[in-house]
Amino acid sequence: MTEAPSDTDFSPHAFRRALGNFATGVTIVTAVTPEGEKVGVTASSFNSLSMDPPLILWSSMKDTLSCAVFEKAEHFAVNILASDQMEMSNHFARQNEDKFAGVDWEPGIGGSPLFPNTAGRFQCESYAKLDGGDHWIFVGKVLAFDDYGRAPLCFHQGSYSMVFSHPATATQPEGQVEQSALEASGRYKNHTFFQMLQAVRAYQDHYRPKLETQGLSVIEARVLLVLSEVPGLTAESLVPYLNAPLVEAQEALSNLTDRGMISDHGSGFATTESGRAKATDCWNVAQSHAEEAFAKFSEAQMETFTEVLQGLIEH
Repeated sequence: MTEAPSDTDFSPHAFRRALGNFATGVTIVTAVTPEGEKVGVTASSFNSLSMDPPLILWSSMKDTLSCAVFEKAEHFAVNILASDQMEMSNHFARQNEDKFAGVDWEPGIGGSPLFPNTAGRFQCESYAKLDGGDHWIFVGKVLAFDDYGRAPLCFHQGSYSMVFSHPATATQPEGQVEQSALEASGRYKNHTFFQMLQAVRAYQDHYRPKLETQGLSVIEARVLLVLSEVPGLTAESLVPYLNAPLVEAQEALSNLTDRGMISDHGSGFATTESGRAKATDCWNVAQSHAEEAFAKFSEAQMETFTEVLQGLIEH
């Protein structure tokens, strides 16, 4: 068990990586000030709080411009993003002058913007603001909500993900449980898409501990590997390579810059000498793990596997 560190040796980066083990949903919280200023931010801190009265909460960094807007707003809305709304999540994580330009939305209670095609929406009256260290915790009293039942967008260990029902949760008529469970398990195991998911997870479960010996999170390693091959990318242009929201790409860039592994040239980022050395170490770890994982397959099998993967990518 990892003991809680003292204030003198606390590592915010390690703490953030540990928190990444908790999978969350992804939301966009919106509001309008009495003066008519709209704001929308991507947030994964949303949670339920109370049924009576119906309360929810979320949090925001105190020093952000958007936080000041939420402090003044009398109402706000929480839009729970669906699994196909990754780009919307990234869009509202960026620092744009007008995030709502070209975005389809409608005014809700108090004018708070509501987005279509989400998994769900909550319209809230500002109820309380609580001190949470470097964050304000905003509590809202739910006045209205929409439940569309769409599959939600999720976030886990620095990457976007999706949720699937566990096959063991399937209910069956009495007397057929054992046989039906076996059949469901067989369908699950033999479905190509689920096989790919299981293969990636199994591969990463063995790969991540090796990578963490380099003192990097998975997303930090990805940033170094990409920039070592394609220097000059911005945070926004890194996102497609990382399969992670913009805010996490920015956090990884900040962490790596603080550690002297990358440098910001204004128009994009590039690895430093120490960053290139660390990227080489990461490539070696990746190569070694790949050789170990695929050792039992023949050259012909690997060629076919590579062709299939490339075909799926280009589909």
